[in-house]
Amino acid sequence: MTLDEVASKRRSVRHFKDAGLSFDERKSKIEEIISFVSENAPSWKNSQTHRYYVALSDDKIASVTNALVERNRPKCTNAVALIVSCFEKNVSGFSKSEEKLVPDNECGNEWGAYDLGLSDSLLLLKARELGFDTLIMGLRDSAALKSALKIPESQEVMAVISVGMRSDEPVKPGRKTLEDILKIF
Repeated sequence: MTLDEVASKRRSVRHFKDAGLSFDERKSKIEEIISFVSENAPSWKNSQTHRYYVALSDDKIASVTNALVERNRPKCTNAVALIVSCFEKNVSGFSKSEEKLVPDNECGNEWGAYDLGLSDSLLLLKARELGFDTLIMGLRDSAALKSALKIPESQEVMAVISVGMRSDEPVKPGRKTLEDILKIF
């Protein structure tokens, strides 16, 4: 499948069907996805600050689901995994000067979020290539996720990504025109 084919078939899916995969099958597929991200995602000075915490067991999926806002919880039904997407703070976009961290420009930790977005994009595309669908959910209780998954304070929780198999064919929403988003000088 070409990049064009994978990207054009990727959708944010809010209803998953039961994939019928065992724990080991799900674990293997998630490891394949994250391995691809780890090997290919660009990052500031190759800092590779992306971190992923994956809920595969029923109890961990329940813990992560409960850390979402109420309206997002049903969107996790039948998910094969819930991936908590994080980045290590104060690395991307920073240098050491006289033993203290100094932002390299005005963006500071926004570079960590930027790098994580690049990594997450590859995650979504690789998942689609393997026949899975995803939904990124940013409305979540970061403290509850950190507690449930033992995420260190040095990391920023960005999103929960549900991974599953679509129960129906989602419609592609309208997109902005090239004239809306591009200025060439």
